[in-house]
Amino acid sequence: MAEPCKISAAIVAESEERSRSYAFKIDGYSRTKRLIKDHESVTSPPFCVGGHDWILSYVPKNGVLVSVYLVLDSAGAKDVKAKVRFSLLDKDGVPVPSCSHTIPEHVFPGKGSAWGVVNFVKPEDLERSPHLIDDCFTIRCDVTVMKEFKGQQNGWFVKVPPSDLHRHLGDFLKSGDGTDVTFQVDGKTFSAHRSVLAARSPVFKAQLFGAMKESSDDLIMVDDMEADVFGPLLHFIYTDSLPQMTREGDDAVAASHLLVAADRYDVQRLKLICEEKLCSHIDTDTVATSLVLAEQHSCHGLKEACLQFLASPAKLEAMKASDGYVHLKSSCPSVLKELIARLLPVELKAAKDIVMEI
Repeated sequence: MAEPCKISAAIVAESEERSRSYAFKIDGYSRTKRLIKDHESVTSPPFCVGGHDWILSYVPKNGVLVSVYLVLDSAGAKDVKAKVRFSLLDKDGVPVPSCSHTIPEHVFPGKGSAWGVVNFVKPEDLERSPHLIDDCFTIRCDVTVMKEFKGQQNGWFVKVPPSDLHRHLGDFLKSGDGTDVTFQVDGKTFSAHRSVLAARSPVFKAQLFGAMKESSDDLIMVDDMEADVFGPLLHFIYTDSLPQMTREGDDAVAASHLLVAADRYDVQRLKLICEEKLCSHIDTDTVATSLVLAEQHSCHGLKEACLQFLASPAKLEAMKASDGYVHLKSSCPSVLKELIARLLPVELKAAKDIVMEI
């Protein structure tokens, strides 16, 4: 049996991870003409470019022509785009222009897919050339794997900044430009825009455009509310955020007042934000007041948080000594009865004392 041809290959140039030049040397050209049938090939060892494995395939077709192909050899690869250039090298390792072929871009669908040059060089041209030396010649393949844009159909070509509508509306409120309604609250006036208020609050919508529309369009009086509460309410309506508190310890107190205002004007998101904040500030001094607030304004989450807090006998005893307990007992006796119903099965002394007091 005739000795098969020998092959050797190496990375000969590398500019970055996604671009490499690979030299494929065929040692025993004449034997490939005799032994390899049509469409059979000699392949290189795998090499990596752009995170994918590739092989070169050299196909001598019955002495009629010589073809070369680049083959994707990575399992699981899909739709890999690459630019390829095949070149015959001279004795100095320089590409021969007449035997150089460029494939600008090609998409390799998956493992085993190939693309190349069918008529890379005619055997008679190769055999007459000085590039076939001692029955050997070398093919160089320059591969550049194109950067993948996995989300290009979802707009990754353009980076969209976060919405700044809240900032623009907040500036609009501060500037006073175009205001068309004025409120007087606790001796202080606030100017605003009817359409913005109506869009954010069904109560304001009815008050400014509906059946509840004020008889005077010049000035609307707001009773039973402090200016320090109405201002943050307006701030939230325009910006969907709470203003920064100016003094430490204001969070819980401000949240309770804002919750009442949010419930009054049916600004549900603000109401829930305040309710959540109050849930994180429950202690023995505030739990009675928070229970009253929860019951009067239908804050079911805050009410449940308070009832679970009072499941501890020590906390229940401490709550009875707080200033808010008397108000809770007189204004919301139903809440105390609900608390007792939860605690009586465990025969807590504090619960029995509450029963005696009601």
